[in-house]
Amino acid sequence: MNCPYCHSSESKVVDSRTVNRDGTIRRRRECLSCSQRYTTYEYVVSQPLLVVKKNGTRAEYDRQRIEQSIRIACNKRPVSAERIMEAVAAVQRQIEELGKAEVPSAVIGDLVMAQLKSMDNVAYIRFASVYREFEDIGAFRAELDELEGTQ
Repeated sequence: MNCPYCHSSESKVVDSRTVNRDGTIRRRRECLSCSQRYTTYEYVVSQPLLVVKKNGTRAEYDRQRIEQSIRIACNKRPVSAERIMEAVAAVQRQIEELGKAEVPSAVIGDLVMAQLKSMDNVAYIRFASVYREFEDIGAFRAELDELEGTQ
């Protein structure tokens, strides 16, 4: 682990704890060169997973992309960072439970949408508008009507 401040590879762990049920470990570290402190998160990757995109290409699954997408959707919404990390962990767990080496991006998108729907309706609509590629206000209205119907 390299220090984000001075890039030294020497550090010591000051505090370590499990964050969620998926076994993610939060470690507080101190750089032995510059004495700055920083936090790292560690999690177990069971097997390499490939995501099959809409165009048929394959890319390695990246947990950070899921987290970034959820954070963007929840931007300026009353959703805590802890709740976002729980949603990312839930999506990860559901993907792993599929037990497949390759997962279509549509499946991952649907899992993310389900998490967002339970967290915040505005975040859900934000994500849906990009994920489902809304082309006009009619598509937007149809999604809003469906959301209101499930409430």
